[in-house]
Amino acid sequence: MKPSVFALAAAAALLTMAVRPAQAAPRTKPIVILVHGAFAESASWNAVIARLNKAGYETIAAANPLRSVKGDAAEVATLIRSISGPVVLVGHSYGGPVITEAANGQANVKALVYVAAFAPETGESSLSLSGKFPGSTLGSAIRAVATPNSGRDLYIKPEKFQTQFAADVPKGQAALMAATQRPVAEAALAEPSGVPSWKSLPSYMIYGTGDRNIPPAAMDFMAQRARMVKTVAINGASHALMISHPAEVVSMIEMAASSR
Repeated sequence: MKPSVFALAAAAALLTMAVRPAQAAPRTKPIVILVHGAFAESASWNAVIARLNKAGYETIAAANPLRSVKGDAAEVATLIRSISGPVVLVGHSYGGPVITEAANGQANVKALVYVAAFAPETGESSLSLSGKFPGSTLGSAIRAVATPNSGRDLYIKPEKFQTQFAADVPKGQAALMAATQRPVAEAALAEPSGVPSWKSLPSYMIYGTGDRNIPPAAMDFMAQRARMVKTVAINGASHALMISHPAEVVSMIEMAASSR
């Protein structure tokens, strides 16, 4: 007996259902964009990324050019616009001014997290903020290299890197960080910031009291001025907070990601 038209149609429908690819489950958590600062690079977020991924977060470690606040922020803003869902922006050190600028006009940014980072007001620069309070020893640790455009790239001297940047990081790891550090354009650190997005977005800050790049007093000042939702100061921690204290950094990011 020949199969009926209805039987053939049913079989075809079942076959289509069997081979149809499963649809991806809708994303319930924001994507976390991590922006490194001066003298670091994207891999400095590795320990944070591993924990966030394990907790179900999609992460992107942005390649920060470290050339100018506006230019670097434009690069990050392009990345933000490529994402359809909510985003949490996380910035370390000079990455703070970059995320502050990049978030402007981006409706899908739901929160900012400053990790040992500058949170500037309009007209302030990384240099002006780091010099607002005593405590930074960065100036004496810097090696400047002339660039073809008559500017200068700044590095931390390898022999001073651990003491200056990563005092609570194992010596071998700090040596690798010194060798792979990305230089920042001196002009970028002196560039005035624009409109501060932390005035309109929930913002969070975590820093170490042993930071020798940005004085802890400066970070406390910025946190209070911005009325951060939550501020955590880790006793004795260095500037390389995302490497020496990734669990605490992740906890802060998750708090920001769950904010409403």
